Order: sequence, then structure tokens, then C-alpha cells
Amino acid sequence: MHSYSIPTVSVCIPTYCGSTHLGAAIDSVLSQDFTDFELIIIDDNSPDQTSDVVLSYEDSRIRYIKNSMNLGPEVNWNKCLTESKGKYFKLLPHDDVLAHDCLSRQVDILENDPNECMVLVFCARNIIDQKGNVITTRRYPRAKTGVIASQSLIKKSIRRGTNLLGEPGALLFRKSLAETIGGFDGSISYIIDLDYWFRLLLKGDAFYINQPLVSFRVAPGSWSIDIGVNQSDDFIRFMSRCAQTPSYSLTFIDTLLGRLMAKANNYLRLLFYKFYLRIGN
Repeated sequence: MHSYSIPTVSVCIPTYCGSTHLGAAIDSVLSQDFTDFELIIIDDNSPDQTSDVVLSYEDSRIRYIKNSMNLGPEVNWNKCLTESKGKYFKLLPHDDVLAHDCLSRQVDILENDPNECMVLVFCARNIIDQKGNVITTRRYPRAKTGVIASQSLIKKSIRRGTNLLGEPGALLFRKSLAETIGGFDGSISYIIDLDYWFRLLLKGDAFYINQPLVSFRVAPGSWSIDIGVNQSDDFIRFMSRCAQTPSYSLTFIDTLLGRLMAKANNYLRLLFYKFYLRIGN
């Protein structure tokens, strides 16, 4: 009977028409200085050369699944959760890349938390253009490396009107919690990730690493750009939903500030895309 060794980490790349940058994402995982992982790539029935890119690799840690029909981001992300076997889980968008020590540093934090007080670890991240050049670095506001209380994270994200924890590649969380809180909810597209981070934070605190261990790519045609146009509306809808959940303990002032900041963030984001990526009107 064939025995299967359970990996410490499952890195999952949900992809659709991502052949341009997918190879860089895969390379960044395979070059990690932490090697006890599985890499699952779930192709949402891409019509481009995605399968050719994946099949060019020969590494026993890679598992490639191609959906027979396009399922959309929410279903594909949840399929990543279902297929993963690791103790810890990282979702890596196909445009993004990990620093070579990302997994080792994040795993070390969670492994040295025997009482499982921390549900996730997140980090600063570089924002890169389509050629891989660093445009800027995003960090958690005025924070050093260390534990951040969940309620503080939730309240500050609401008041700032944005996702302060970061995009999926910046986080590593305990896979066991996914079975407790369920799957990703894509009913509000822009905050599909932040909604999940909030639900995780209801189960414990977070650990922040104040160094960029992941690079988030912004390029014309990226899904994050396409849905970012409606950022403020989506965030306000999400915030209203959170305000109706007693566990989040949000006040009127929290949501008022969040509404104002969400609109300001949307304006600044569109300016960012226009001047740095030469897209938009």
C-alpha cells in the first residue's frame, strides 16, 4: 500500500489565464529554503498556455489539476482548500512571488506557538510591476515584528477602509481552522480575502513580520485591478455586514471613518494604476 507523507505546508496557486507570470510564481515556491511543502496548481480551465508552463516542471511536490469548466475565483479558491493536505496553508495568486525564506520564517512562528494562540502570520509585501520592478512596499501601519491582537487588526482595517493584512500570498494560516470556519465567500468580490482573514481572527491573534516576504504584482489585466474599480462600494458593503456581527465589536465611529477612507483609497488606487501602470483614463 502506498504511504503518503503529509506535508507541513500546502502552497496553492489558483490560476486562470496566468501563463505570463505563472512560471515566476512556481519558481519562487520551488526555490524556498523550507522544502517540506506540496505545491498544488489548480487551473480554472484556462484557454492560454498555462498547462504548458506547469507541465514543463518535473518536481514530485507539484500537483496540477485542470478544471473541466471555468468555476470562478470563489469555487477555485475553495477547491484549493479542499485539495490541500498540509498543516499550514498558503494561497498564492499566479502573478505573485515569494521571497526565498518566506515559508521558513512564517512556519517557524506558528510552530513555536504550541498553544495555537495565533491563527495566522502575515508580512509586509513589495508591490511590483509586470517586469518585477519594486514600485513600493506596504507595511502594517506603525508596527514592529510581533503579535497583534485580533480585535486591533479588525478595527484598524475597518477604520483605514482597506485590507491591512495583505493579499493572500502574504499570509500563512493553520489548515485546521478552515474546517472550522468554512470556505471563502466571494459574494463581495473585492474583499474575498479580507472576509476570510476576519473570520480567522475571530479564533485568535496574528503575528506580523515587518519585512517584505512576498511580492504582489500589479499589471494590466490582473484580476485584482479589474475588481479594484469597485473597491469602495465593495468595502462599504463588507463593512456594513461586519457591523451587524457582534463578534467584530464595531462602533458607529469605526464604520464612519471606514466609509470615508474607503472612498479616498479607491481614488488613490486608481491614480496609482494610471500613473504607474499607464492604464485607466
